Parts: sequence; C-alpha cells; structure tokens
Amino acid sequence: MSQANTLPRQAPIHVGTVGLKVLDAERMSRYYQDAVGLAEIERDGATIWLGAGGERLLALTQQDDLAIAPPREAGLYHTAFLLPTRADLARWIGMASMNRLPVDGASNHGVSEAIYLSDPEGNGIEIYADTPQDSWHWEDGQVAMGSTRLDVPAIMDSVGGMPLPWTGAPSGTMVGHVHLKVGDAAQAGRWWVDTMGFDPVRQRDGAVFLSTGGYHHHIAVNEWQSQGVGRRGEGRTGLDFVELRRATPGPQAEHQDDWGTVIRLV
Repeated sequence: MSQANTLPRQAPIHVGTVGLKVLDAERMSRYYQDAVGLAEIERDGATIWLGAGGERLLALTQQDDLAIAPPREAGLYHTAFLLPTRADLARWIGMASMNRLPVDGASNHGVSEAIYLSDPEGNGIEIYADTPQDSWHWEDGQVAMGSTRLDVPAIMDSVGGMPLPWTGAPSGTMVGHVHLKVGDAAQAGRWWVDTMGFDPVRQRDGAVFLSTGGYHHHIAVNEWQSQGVGRRGEGRTGLDFVELRRATPGPQAEHQDDWGTVIRLV
C-alpha cells in the first residue's frame, strides 16, 4: 500500500489560505503558534499572517468593534490543517498530551485521522493526516467516510511509541479543507457545483462534501447547527474569507455564497 499522497495540493483547485476576523490578534496568534504549530510569516497593518514552511495559511485580522459570532450563525465550522504524514500527527499528539491541550473530539474517518479543538474566540480547528489514497473506497463517484473511535495508541505505535519531539507544523502542512456552516446544505452544495465547479463526493445527514481531482473533500457544508439561518450578520468575529488556488494559471475571481461567505479564487 502506497504511503505517499498526491492530493489535495495537486487537485485542479485546492484551499490556499483562510482569513479570520478577530478581537485579539496577538492572543489568537499565540494560540495558533502554540496549539497548531504555525509560525508568524509577516504582519500587514492589523493582520498577522501565520503559516508553515514559509507558506501563508492563516490571516488574523483584528477589528476592535466586533461581537463574537453566535454558534448558529453561518460561517466557519472548522479550518482543517493537514499534516504531511501520520508520524507528524503522532508528534502533534505527543505535544498536545504533554501540554494538556483541551480538545473537542477525535475521529477516524477512514480517509483521514483527525482531532478537533477550538481557538479562544470559538473558531473550530481540525488537525489531521490523510490515510493512503489507495485505501479510500469510492463507489459511483462517492467516497466512503465514517466516524469511528480514533486509535491513538496505534498512531503512536506507528512511530515506535516515542515520536521525535514536535517542533511546530512541518513544511508541507496546508489547509487541507474548510468546513462551512450554512442554512441549507443541499442549496450550498449546488452553489459549489454550479458556481465553483466542484464535484459532490459525499452527502449525509444535512451535509455535503465536495472536492476537485478526486480528493475526499476540499470543502464541506453543513446545517447541523445553522439550519434555516440567513446571511451572516455584520460586525461579527469568525470567517473573513476562504482563498482557493488553481493548480494551473487562470483568472482571479471573488464570489459570495448565499450566506455571505467570501470565496476567492486565485
């Protein structure tokens, strides 16, 4: 079984960066550096750019007059940071355990192994590693994804039980996917197909998962907390934009979905 994945970065379109509007950029930056392992790349006015291996992944833009977005509001469900290997995930788990980092949950999805947490302003985060692509099960254009107990001892045993110390998110870490809260998952799925050209690869329980190039998902939309809500309110913390990148040159564009989420294509 091959251990090397060519996706999602080599897909026709993949996630590049995510922007968040925040109340306290310094505090949020420290959290993403300590908990996720990102490094500060640069500062641009009120924005702190964080990333890995010199690549920008996350923009934190401070606006002092914001209110914390309520849980039911459309916007960000989580930003999913994809580590290059399972060994990197083991190193992250070792760090999180040693530092007693609070987490919200953990799952084996078949296509990936994932741990979930929340930043100080309530934005969801996923830390994950993909399983080998040739182990993913596809049928009629749909990929099998479940949610079973994450076998943490097996992850640690895969690197001998004592992984090398975590020294931060390694080069090659990327935003593997972004999961969005919407008022109507089916409607949002159609928008991603019709407007952005994505392929629906799984639909379940008020959620649609979409990708390009055969990845298990670059984008997910769900109505689990937000069924029936309208456009996002002004002056709220949370998602500022999602920037998608083409694998080959093409025109730049900016779109808004039906709930006011800004999607940039570069």
